[in-house]
Amino acid sequence: MQSKTASPELILASGSRYRRQLLARLTLDFRCVPADIDESHQPAESPAHMAKRLAQAKAEVVAARYPDAIVIGSDQVATVNDQIVGKPADRSAAFSQLRAASGQCMDFHTAVYIACPLPGKALAYRDTTRVFFRQLDDAVIESYLDKEQALDCAGSFKSEGLGIALVERIDTQDPTALIGLPLIWLATALRPLEFVLP
Repeated sequence: MQSKTASPELILASGSRYRRQLLARLTLDFRCVPADIDESHQPAESPAHMAKRLAQAKAEVVAARYPDAIVIGSDQVATVNDQIVGKPADRSAAFSQLRAASGQCMDFHTAVYIACPLPGKALAYRDTTRVFFRQLDDAVIESYLDKEQALDCAGSFKSEGLGIALVERIDTQDPTALIGLPLIWLATALRPLEFVLP
């Protein structure tokens, strides 16, 4: 009987601990290699296109260094009223972001790009998760920032932590997309690429 072909090497083109923890949930062997690309917004670029462009760029930069591997790139761009909201520089910026989000909807555009060794086998996906914040007064925001380390999260919103108490509802097809890597789609995409998943 022939032995089953081994799965190709899997690389996550990211230094994000959140994405690393998410991918680890699929119980696959992988390693993380940060892409270190310029993530600046381009003129007239939509947030959704920006997320898609950066996810692809991350995957392709790392895939150029490891041409035999399957490389996953991902990026997320958050917006409130069509204005891009990044990671806050400090607590004051976090407070301002959450005040602006009060009673508003924050959209999280999360894109994934899988670079494969075979030409024409690249895969791409984008998810938009809508987070509807309740009315937040200053005391609520201060209390949240006292208790939650959210400075490394876009919009200062840590959904897997105390941030969930700030919202009225979340509209999503995949709750893991909000954290940074949509695992439902990713698992579906990896199965045909010789990765063993349930």
